[in-house]
Amino acid sequence: MTRQTWNDLRLAPGDPGLVWELFHENSKTNRYDAFPSEQETLALMSAMWESLPFEGYPIVELPRSPTPLGLSLEEALTARVTTRELEPCSLTLEQVATLLHYAYGVTRDNRGTAFPRPFRIVPSAGALYPLEVFFFSAHVDGLQTGLYHYNPARNDLRFVREGDERARLSEALVQSYLAAASSVIFFITAMFERTTSKYADRGYRFVMMEAGHLAQNMNLVATALGLGSVNIGGFFDRQVDALLGLDGLTHSAVYLVCVGKSVISAGQESEEERHASGRS
Repeated sequence: MTRQTWNDLRLAPGDPGLVWELFHENSKTNRYDAFPSEQETLALMSAMWESLPFEGYPIVELPRSPTPLGLSLEEALTARVTTRELEPCSLTLEQVATLLHYAYGVTRDNRGTAFPRPFRIVPSAGALYPLEVFFFSAHVDGLQTGLYHYNPARNDLRFVREGDERARLSEALVQSYLAAASSVIFFITAMFERTTSKYADRGYRFVMMEAGHLAQNMNLVATALGLGSVNIGGFFDRQVDALLGLDGLTHSAVYLVCVGKSVISAGQESEEERHASGRS
């Protein structure tokens, strides 16, 4: 989409017809809305990838057993914080696999159900799973610096592009320093049609909800692995989409998560220390 085209589609700043109000009203469910039948939905989904295949790209097999998590769910929930001060540290491939699996991995098959996809670790409207996960890293042991795509169905990675793109990434983030401060930057992207083909405008809401489920899982797992994380909604969408090679319309970035080592200022206790001392 050219700049002129998307500019023509935007409402002018200060326009009384606020976009969120228009969308919210037009995406409300009505009692007499017509949605595709189960058969129609199955036919639609059979024509769509369960996850982007990236055929022909180098494959990186992921460890089958995730890293044991050192915190209970209660401990991870209460210890999770937005970590504004990160610094890069080396991660193992097993740690990355653990973050990915518990964020969006497949947990059970769909045999004996009417649902078109195997079930994953997050709730998804209609079990349609519209999200894709990419990540960039220069700090994973055994991985070349570059951009990767995660395929939950196969539990593997595809090496999309080699190269250190932290400078380009920094220009795409409102908080530009996070590009260099993170061990890994995860990009949550949405292929909207997987959900909107069944739920129409309402499906866009469901996609965003699902991105939140995924990001929170990733935050909790990062916490349990002793890592810091920060969710990023402040990014320049078109630059991120261009970096990932997305068209920005049918497939676009919706959320980012940065993970790295939490920097503790002098005199400041870590979450783990506060928990151990009973002051968490």
